[in-house]
Amino acid sequence: MLSNSKRSLVLSVVVGILAVMPVLASAGEWQYNMTEGVTSISKDVYDLHMLIFYICCVIGILVFGVMFVSMFLHRKSRGAVASQFHESLTLELLWTAVPAIILIAMAFPATSTLKDMYDSDDPEIDILVTGHQWKWRYDYQGTEVSFFSNLSTPSAQIDNEQEKGQHYLLEVDEPLVIPTNTKVRFLVTAADVIHSWWVPDLAVKRDAIPGYTNAAWTYVEKEGVYRGQCAELCGKDHGFMPIEVHVVSKAKYAEWLAGKAAQAAEVKAASSKTFSFDELYSGGETLYATNCAACHGGNGEGGVGPAIKGSKIATGGITDHLDMVINGSPNNPMMAAYGEQLDPVSLAKIITFQRNAFGNNMGDSVQPLDIVTYKQGQ
Repeated sequence: MLSNSKRSLVLSVVVGILAVMPVLASAGEWQYNMTEGVTSISKDVYDLHMLIFYICCVIGILVFGVMFVSMFLHRKSRGAVASQFHESLTLELLWTAVPAIILIAMAFPATSTLKDMYDSDDPEIDILVTGHQWKWRYDYQGTEVSFFSNLSTPSAQIDNEQEKGQHYLLEVDEPLVIPTNTKVRFLVTAADVIHSWWVPDLAVKRDAIPGYTNAAWTYVEKEGVYRGQCAELCGKDHGFMPIEVHVVSKAKYAEWLAGKAAQAAEVKAASSKTFSFDELYSGGETLYATNCAACHGGNGEGGVGPAIKGSKIATGGITDHLDMVINGSPNNPMMAAYGEQLDPVSLAKIITFQRNAFGNNMGDSVQPLDIVTYKQGQ
């Protein structure tokens, strides 16, 4: 017969197991585990992770099982007397050989998976991915298609003035688009500090390092939207640098690529066009919110960067203003050079807006041709 204390202990264990069972049944909903992903590589990574996890569980059960059994059966209250021995060669060989064999056995599937992950040869599409504070630039190699991808979560949600959306801080204005059933290679680098391009569903994570180019690849069979983030602490607004990948059919991709190429041609042609003040100002307001407000404030009041409202740059000579926006600040690395980030039309609109918004009211404007002429004269 069990004593009362032992009965209580057994009852507590049984109740605990019963209480945990429904929790374990719904553990998948907690998303505590790795993302399985949608590519063959991501599934291989997930399977490798689970294999190593189960091996570790078995080792843990065996080691702690032996410990608990030893402590229970050979405790002092049962009259057990500890054995006395020193320098057992057999034991030393066992606890050296067994872990070595386990590690070697684990190395085979790990090496095979890593080899496949780094095999970026023979891609059908090459995309240059460049990290900037705090946005991504995508250049489709062999085409004229190039664009920046910025966070599109409204500032009202960030400031807790609106209810946060389903994809809070994971939505962008210009997503990366790739076709299904196509090997796509990503050439990852950075323009300023170290970033990291990470999309869990695609099992792609590569550091973006200035001056270096790291390669990664994917082959997605299923259409869908897959999201990621910069996985490197790249500055104050590191959390505002999301990634959004749209995987579409080959036909839709060809249509999208043709549309983007046409847009690039239109922007190039528009660089010689003269815009009205209202066109420049209204377009600049939207572009300012996307590219400038995070640092300079939504109302030009300043923040991470200096205020635009009443600033010497925005209310001074146009040449100095062009130089600051196009080339950045030599004294403040936070003020990036936008000459290569934005097209002449966008730059003209932003500068015109800054010079006339927030009470600056300079009454002048900048045309795209002014941007082109200034850049050519540098």
